[in-house]
Amino acid sequence: MREVQGTMEYEIVSITLTMPFRMGSVNCYLIRGDDGFVLIDTGVSHRRRDLVQALRRAGCMPGTLMLILLTHGDFDHTGNAAYLRDTFDARIAMHPGDRGMAELGDMFCGRRTSNALVRLVVPVLSGFGKKQRFSPDLEIVDGVDLIEYGLDARVLDLPGHSQGSIGVLTGVGDLFCGDMFTAIDKPERNSLMDDGKAFEASFERLRALGVRTVYPGHGTAFAWHSLVS
Repeated sequence: MREVQGTMEYEIVSITLTMPFRMGSVNCYLIRGDDGFVLIDTGVSHRRRDLVQALRRAGCMPGTLMLILLTHGDFDHTGNAAYLRDTFDARIAMHPGDRGMAELGDMFCGRRTSNALVRLVVPVLSGFGKKQRFSPDLEIVDGVDLIEYGLDARVLDLPGHSQGSIGVLTGVGDLFCGDMFTAIDKPERNSLMDDGKAFEASFERLRALGVRTVYPGHGTAFAWHSLVS
C-alpha cells in the first residue's frame, strides 16, 4: 500500500511470519520511503530466512535499512533484531521500558505479574537465547519524530501490554500498534495486558489523534472506526 504525506511518499509492505508450535503468526511492517527503509518489528527467529527473503524481495538490502523500530520487547517482535543489525547495518530503536527484555532475553522483565509455569515454558518455546539478545542503539520515547528516517511519523507511548509498548502514527493516520490491538478474527483489544489502567489511558489518548488505519502485531490491518464504533 502506497501512501502520500505532503511531498513524501511511503509504501507499507506487510510481512507475516508463522510462529512455532502452532502459536499463530506475527506481523512485521517494512516501510519504504524515498531514501530507504524502516522495519517495524522483526518477528520470531525461527522464521528468519522467510523474513530476510521478504526484505530482499521488497528491495531492502544491507545499507538501505535505516532503522529497526520495535514496538515492545516480546520475543515474537524482537527475535531477529540483533541479526538484522549485524547483517543489514541498521540501528535498533526501542523504548527504555522494555530494554531489559531485550538485554536479558526475558519477556517478563519489567512486567507486573507472570504465571510461574508460563515463565518456565516460554523460553523453551521462544528460542530467545543469547544470540537473540541485544542492547538497543537508540531509546525512543513519546514524541520522537521519525522524519530523519524518511517517514513523516511520530512515536507514541502506549503502555498497557508492556511498560515500554509504543505505537508509530504517521501523518496520514496509519498506526502501527504492536500488541495493543489484534485482528485475528475481528478487530479487538488485546486480552494480554500487563496494566489494564495504563491500556485504558492509552486507548483514550488514541481516540483524539485521528487514527485512520491500524496495523496490529497479530492479524490483519483494519479501519479505526471498526474498533470504536
